[in-house]
Amino acid sequence: MSSNDSDVHADGPLTLTFDIGGSHLKAGVLSTAGQLVKDRVRIVTPHPAEPEKVVEGLIGLAQQLGHFDRITIGFPGVVRSDTVLTAPNLGNELWHGFKLASVMSEKLGKPVRMLNDASVQGLGVITGHGVECVLTMGTGMGFALFVDGCLAPHLELSQHPFKGGKNYDEYVGARAIEKIGPRRFNKRVRKVIEVLETVVMYDVLYIGGGNSRLLEPPLPKNVKTVSNKAGITGGVRAWDRQMDHAFDEKLPTVDPAMAKRG
Repeated sequence: MSSNDSDVHADGPLTLTFDIGGSHLKAGVLSTAGQLVKDRVRIVTPHPAEPEKVVEGLIGLAQQLGHFDRITIGFPGVVRSDTVLTAPNLGNELWHGFKLASVMSEKLGKPVRMLNDASVQGLGVITGHGVECVLTMGTGMGFALFVDGCLAPHLELSQHPFKGGKNYDEYVGARAIEKIGPRRFNKRVRKVIEVLETVVMYDVLYIGGGNSRLLEPPLPKNVKTVSNKAGITGGVRAWDRQMDHAFDEKLPTVDPAMAKRG
């Protein structure tokens, strides 16, 4: 629900959260309680998704939302601190090494924290108890893992080979749905669930993202579909003290030729 800016601001800093996806760029401003101050705004992701064009789009969204004190970015790929390492569904060759968090901080004059988009989504839905796994079904498949509320090191599961020479992105991503339709998509997602239950041994699996709406019941009891809004509402929890460890990593050297091109 939307609130009056002055009422929410009195409760603490406002967090502008960006959810960057292969199809849309989304943004919202949150109170410290994780409530949207205003309705989310979004635009179509530019194609090709050149960093400069995406930055321009994000700034335009921010200008529609009024006051904020800090920024969280959910990015669809591997990120370290302020830097993008991979962007499978935006174009690795365009994004590798781009210091998106630093650029946005300079452009908007506020501190920025950037995480993988599934990690931000997870922060919006987890309970903080036990092993909790998060999948996002959108242009590709995002993955995040939490143990007692602490974010595990990011695993880019979407690029791992899964079946028939396809990785997870290719197996259950948007392009696959266009080819096989919702019914077979449901069957494929259930195969993914079976594998993750064996490999991760999660207590709860949350599935979000725009294409989670295509999932039909019944799902296993410990599998829950969640609102796509969590990609925004999780942004405020990126600033919790227990998340500080996620922003102290040194940037490793990664050969862009080793990353799969989007």
